[in-house]
Amino acid sequence: MNGQRQNWGRRALKRLRANGWLLASAALAVIAAFAFANLSPFIAPLAIIALVVAVAALPRQTELAATESAISSQAGFLPQLSAENLAAAVTDPLIVFDHTATVVHANAAAVSIFGGIAAGMSLPLKFRAPEMQALIDGILAGGASSQAIDYLDKLPVERVYRVTASAIGHGTGLYVLVFKDQSEARRIDRMRADFIANASHEMRTPLASISGFIETLRGPARNDPAAREQFLQIMQNQAGRMARLIDDLLSLSRLEMKPFLRSGARVDLRNVIENVIDSLAPLAKDSGLAIERNFADGALEVPGDRDELYQVFENLLENACKYGQSGERVIVSIAPGNKGPEPGIDVTIRDFGPGIAEEHIPRVTERFYRVDVETSRSQKGTGLGLSIVKHILTRHNGRLSIESELGKGAAFTVHLPTN
Repeated sequence: MNGQRQNWGRRALKRLRANGWLLASAALAVIAAFAFANLSPFIAPLAIIALVVAVAALPRQTELAATESAISSQAGFLPQLSAENLAAAVTDPLIVFDHTATVVHANAAAVSIFGGIAAGMSLPLKFRAPEMQALIDGILAGGASSQAIDYLDKLPVERVYRVTASAIGHGTGLYVLVFKDQSEARRIDRMRADFIANASHEMRTPLASISGFIETLRGPARNDPAAREQFLQIMQNQAGRMARLIDDLLSLSRLEMKPFLRSGARVDLRNVIENVIDSLAPLAKDSGLAIERNFADGALEVPGDRDELYQVFENLLENACKYGQSGERVIVSIAPGNKGPEPGIDVTIRDFGPGIAEEHIPRVTERFYRVDVETSRSQKGTGLGLSIVKHILTRHNGRLSIESELGKGAAFTVHLPTN
């Protein structure tokens, strides 16, 4: 009860302080009314009006005072939050340690990623990499208030972190390590650098060839009709190779800019693949191959873009004709899919050529990746066909699976959902 009385008294005192000018104004108005009442009959009514206005303003001032009190109370609660609660709110791995490099606290993210971190553990024994040792020593030596390094953690999977070490407050003797995962950003940067290097190399080779033949035609072969005809044919082939490479790069760029396909018309796969087989019949004949069909009965329709799906099967069948020549035949099959959770259709293009070694299969859909560089270039390949196939299938919620064994050919299967 005594405490309640004291709280009530403090609140009343605050209200009086907050509204003192209003009370003073009211008092002056009353005094003026009595002092000058004989001078004018209007002074008393004016004083009464002033008093009413002052009283009406009191609740508003009280509300403002209460709001200020609430804000002050919330601000006073912040220092009471524990360091453990603050660390738990950080999604990145965070470790608090003292001036002896002993762990004081590690949040859940740090325990989950690095494991085996507990209070009392020596931080240098946990992170033995030289760059981490130098970072810890540097921040404990009292140099800069914040230092950062790149740290590569190889186990259980290789990841790159940007690690920042900072002092907590002034004179607390506590420090913090924050780990920012940079793995995905580094992977994207590496892919971009590899792509630029590979694209530059693929363009440089035909350009160097064309440039060399131009110099030859201007010099020693100036008056040699036979050599001129031969060199011009080679230059035309190299120019065609660059044109195909540019077309594939533009196709890949368009696909990456539109990763999701709008739901639209349904595509008859039977009709699409028949058209692809007809268009590649001359190539199959030149390669000494027979294209065999094995189509299931009934409707074979899927939602999607006809032109893009045509490009998928054209790439796959063209590769089968180019690289499966020794097998003398290619089988194109269409059947209801039974390997996924949703109903679908599987299209398999199987050749009986030399096949693909197991270590190459996971990488054949990468840009510019070739199992056999010389064979690929002799077949006028750009190294982008299967990458384009993968991107188109992603847009159609489909996938590509590859089965192969050296000496027994390869089977490329496209899985497409029917809904």
